[in-house]
Amino acid sequence: MIDESMLDMVRHCLVITLKIAAPMLAAGIVIGLLISLIQAVTSIQDQTLSLVPKIVVMVIVSAVLLPWILSRLCEYAVEIFSLGT
Repeated sequence: MIDESMLDMVRHCLVITLKIAAPMLAAGIVIGLLISLIQAVTSIQDQTLSLVPKIVVMVIVSAVLLPWILSRLCEYAVEIFSLGT
């Protein structure tokens, strides 16, 4: 059977994953919304126009937040490995 500690470990893993992915996803949503608004105002209907700025912004956000992401992942790894002892 699955005990409570395993469920808590999986739950904590999912929360960490959401915390790490949230800033990049939020930046992509905001840029996509702005590009879509500009496309609606100017009547430009090119689907690839919003893809490139989203990718660029998400890469920039991930590069800026890389130290924070690595520290969260290291904290989680230390926590997981300390549970075994």
